Amino acid sequence: MRVLGTRETLLEPIRRQAERDLGFRIEYEIADGTTAMRKAVISPGAYDVCHHWHPIELAWTARSVQAIEVERIALWNEIGDLAKTGRFNGVGDIGQGAVPVRSLYVQPNGELGAAPTGQISSLPTVHNVDSFGYDPAITKDMGPDEPESWSWLLDDRWRGKVALLGEPAIGSIDAALAARSSGLATFEDIGNMSLQEIDMLVDILIQKKKAGLFAGFWNIRPESVRLMDRREVVIESIWSPAITALRAKGKKITCAAPIEGYRGWQCGMWLSARTQGAQLDTSYAYLNWWLTGWAGAVMARQGYYMSALQPTKQHLSSDEWGYWYEGKPARDNMADPDGEIVVWAGETRDGGSYWQRMSNIAVWNSTMDEHNYLVRRWNEFLHA
Repeated sequence: MRVLGTRETLLEPIRRQAERDLGFRIEYEIADGTTAMRKAVISPGAYDVCHHWHPIELAWTARSVQAIEVERIALWNEIGDLAKTGRFNGVGDIGQGAVPVRSLYVQPNGELGAAPTGQISSLPTVHNVDSFGYDPAITKDMGPDEPESWSWLLDDRWRGKVALLGEPAIGSIDAALAARSSGLATFEDIGNMSLQEIDMLVDILIQKKKAGLFAGFWNIRPESVRLMDRREVVIESIWSPAITALRAKGKKITCAAPIEGYRGWQCGMWLSARTQGAQLDTSYAYLNWWLTGWAGAVMARQGYYMSALQPTKQHLSSDEWGYWYEGKPARDNMADPDGEIVVWAGETRDGGSYWQRMSNIAVWNSTMDEHNYLVRRWNEFLHA
């Protein structure tokens, strides 16, 4: 079977273990987020399963994916309420943007919604909150009580040492959070900006770029690691696997817990509309395998959470679970999926526990109504 996705989830150790456990060949096609999304939409015959952090609306509207039958998901009951109901710690619909549950269930009319049915559009798997990473040395330029804020990404104190995520759908959300917290702009819904709001944001960014604020832009994780590792930047949009990769290199970069809240996201596994027969059966087997805990434990070691918490917990040591999920100090050093030490004894995770971090979401990854216009204007910014 063929799986399309990004390098953050399609890890080689996971592919090999899945092959051993399931007994059939699995091929991974790895691309950056934009390329993987485009292929998922326009080439459903090229994959069986797509595993992506991008919201599913584009692929569903294009009829490139098919509904998943809940009755064929053996561990459906193990998936947490955040994914299935949108409620977390007793709070519903945390944050603006594309709250995942709103597009989870296939409604009787074929549209997507939050009302539970026997079919889902995608299987909830990996999720997390993103913000920005920074070299702790920059705190020497701050007051003693200055809170971590998205505004730092547009702060002239670090002119020429800032990098943003170049992917338009979520890079624009990071930038909008920064613009709003800097007092430069206001937005009704950062996850679904109007044409006027997109123009306002891009005009601000072009001005900042021409003033020399940005040192670069990145689209895949290794680029963000390189920028920080070579000290080309001291602050940038960042993902958890990049933080762990930098820590494996001895760079103890801080992952900010912004006072305004994080940008949240959830990966889902989608079934291609073209997948049928035996290929469909193996695809369901692969979806079910992801919920059994082994893959979730690997994801935890690079800072990601899994929708099926208890099976994941069973595949982590008590120390790993305590550090990655409960926010407890590590008792011993801990390794990432490649075996490199990324956590040292006594350290606690930036932002605290799973429940603290996932309860502090300002906005979710989204596909905006004006996505095509956003992409055009974002590219104008990148090439200004």
